[in-house]
Amino acid sequence: MTDARTRAGIERLTAAESEDLQRRVAGGLAESGLRSGDRVAFVASSSGLLLSAILGSLRTGVIPVVLNPALLAEEQAMLIADAAPTCVVRDEDLAELALGAPVDLAPAPLGRPMHYTSGTTGTPKGVWSGVLSEDEGLALAAEEADLWRFDERDIHLVCSPLHHSAPIRFGGGTLLAGGTVLILTHFDPAAAVSVIRAHRPTSAFMVPAHLQRLFALDELPDLSSFRLLAHAGAPCPPALKRAALAAFPTGTVWEFYGSTEGQFTACSPLEWIERPGTVGRARPGRTLSTDPDGTIWCEVPIHARWAYWRDEIRTERAWRGDAFTVGDLGRVDHDGYLWLEGRRDDLIISGGVNVYPVEVERALADLDGIDELAVFGAPDERWGQRVCAAVIGTVSPGQVIDHARSRLAAYKCPKDVYQVHDLPRTSTGKIRRSEIARALGLEEG
Repeated sequence: MTDARTRAGIERLTAAESEDLQRRVAGGLAESGLRSGDRVAFVASSSGLLLSAILGSLRTGVIPVVLNPALLAEEQAMLIADAAPTCVVRDEDLAELALGAPVDLAPAPLGRPMHYTSGTTGTPKGVWSGVLSEDEGLALAAEEADLWRFDERDIHLVCSPLHHSAPIRFGGGTLLAGGTVLILTHFDPAAAVSVIRAHRPTSAFMVPAHLQRLFALDELPDLSSFRLLAHAGAPCPPALKRAALAAFPTGTVWEFYGSTEGQFTACSPLEWIERPGTVGRARPGRTLSTDPDGTIWCEVPIHARWAYWRDEIRTERAWRGDAFTVGDLGRVDHDGYLWLEGRRDDLIISGGVNVYPVEVERALADLDGIDELAVFGAPDERWGQRVCAAVIGTVSPGQVIDHARSRLAAYKCPKDVYQVHDLPRTSTGKIRRSEIARALGLEEG
């Protein structure tokens, strides 16, 4: 296997190399007693071996629970206890797992990885799709392959950590189609330029923060090898979108709108140019609708159904027949194009990663000197939004930041803390987080 990482933190993995790893990891899991329907928790850094392990487990019906290794031990333990996996696999375990005797695999993944997402309650929720039949698994794989036109000639650049769903879908889809993946162990614009120049990738998925950092460089590499640049994960500022359309080859910059729970739309370059701001129309086989209050619903085929793990009440609220919602707001025009009008009220999207204020507030609640606080997002040129906190009390901003760092992963911690005398509220006294940044002069009204 040619998986030696370069000094730039780049790994190259072919479909043939991954197939061998998938079969061996699946064999290793079987030797450990895992069977279809069981869960295995992967808490490991991004690598070709991790991506192959995820695919190999899925192709035997073992569902991977993919966790962020940057979470603190306490945060990991909470999620692992909830998921109740048969085993937990970390970086040091992956190589040993890949020594298993190879086994036969289904032609396509028999499910989706289980990822944890949070609602406005701040309580993490596992998104569980269960085990699919072989026909359903083939339909799920075909949906992605047909939309993004994966094939054996593809060289896909993986920029995002592999504990997120999108890089698994794009990287995994490329490998299943016979292509090659290039994995950045962490995103660095200089490393991205190096790999583009050296390996001439044909496709990539990026969040707007990646594009922002790439375009901040003095000189862009030759991007003519790309046939697809897909972006999602956060709203893309129009100026950044136009810069991407100008920099990449004509017809290559696609946008999509989705969530951990499921995918809603896809938007071609021409569609966006003709309708700036849209996130596109429903993906094939899906139907979009909105309630009078703007709540977006998406009707999906059977292979795209899911539930919140061990939470019947939240699952029931999220589904209406064959359609689900994640609580986002928007409108669908007469041509079927979706226009987002608001993300979930409290959600902060920083660098394409979701941060939920209530979870951060709970971690800070027992800090002496805080009478009241609210966590909110403020505009940030590099990350889209940055996590901030407004505090009423005698505690210092430094104490708040230090306390957060002792309780939470770095990406969830407030970057700025503002001492205030009051907070914007509704008539019933509920804090309006969406108005705090404006009240502090951090965004225009």
